[in-house]
Order: sequence, then C-alpha cells, then structure tokens
Amino acid sequence: MEKYNDTTYAILGILTTGNRSGYDIKQFMDQSLNHFWKISYGQIYPTLKRLEQEGLARVETASREGKPDRKAYFLTSKGEGALKDWLETPLQNVPAERNEVLLKLFFGRHQSKEQSASLLKEYKQKLEAQYETYEQIEMMISGDGCEEGDAPYWLFTLDYGKRVTRAAIDWCEETMKKL
Repeated sequence: MEKYNDTTYAILGILTTGNRSGYDIKQFMDQSLNHFWKISYGQIYPTLKRLEQEGLARVETASREGKPDRKAYFLTSKGEGALKDWLETPLQNVPAERNEVLLKLFFGRHQSKEQSASLLKEYKQKLEAQYETYEQIEMMISGDGCEEGDAPYWLFTLDYGKRVTRAAIDWCEETMKKL
C-alpha cells in the first residue's frame, strides 16, 4: 500500500461527499474539519494534482462564461481503496497537542499572576465561543433531518470537540482559582 500524508487522506475523505473543486474543498474544510484539522489552499492544489496523477481522483473541467474554467475532482475506485486502507490502519501514536496557552503558562513564573490570570480568562472566553459554535454546528447537522450516512460520524467528532472544549473550560476555571 502506498503511504500518503494525512492531508491526502483528508481530501480523499472529502471527495467521498461528492465532486468538488479546490475552492469547494477549502469551503468544506472551513465549515467542518477546520476545528480539528486545518489545510491551506497551498496544500490542497498540489495534493489534488498528485491525486489525479496517481489515479486516486479524476478531474473534469467545465467552461464557464466570463469565468475561469472550473476543475471538479471525483474520487476513483483506486482513491476509495486508498482511503479505506488508511482508515483500517491502526493508529501509530496519540496526537500531540500544540497549545500556546499551555506553553506560556508553563513559563508563567516569569510573569505576574495577574498576567497569567488574564491569559486564562481570555482563553476561557475563546473556548466558550468555540463551544457555542460547536453547538450551532450540532443543531445544523441534527436539525435539518440530515439522513446522510456521514452525519452520525460528523456528530461523533463534534462530540469529541465539545467534550475537550468543556474540559478545557473547566481546567481554566480551576487553574484561575489556584492562581
């Protein structure tokens, strides 16, 4: 089995939801995966080119009057197979989190307790806003009578985000009390 990077598998997964242009893939990312997986345009287009070259996706170009041609990418059976193989591969490691707040707090003795508390308060506010966003997304997925086969899995990942965010909010509150 050919090994690809996770960006490749993310794009293959997105293509399971329908044919999409690079722009459409970025929009899909920003509305769903962006909360736990970020991909830039600079990663999308070279990956799409590679997917096409390796037969994992095919491209169709559509002319549009007064606009540049639109390239739509379709998942091939080879691409579905590569995605399925990756999905069935056991995890190698627990993902490491990069968190600027934790990094700053780790060296917190070199700043005032007030500054550390302010950092935590700001972080907590951002987490609460993120949690509200998750709740809105959940209502959107659940409320539209979304019978799509992907919806339960989207809700599983959303639930993870909500739980992690709720735990981080609780951690902020407890840490501020200890400061």
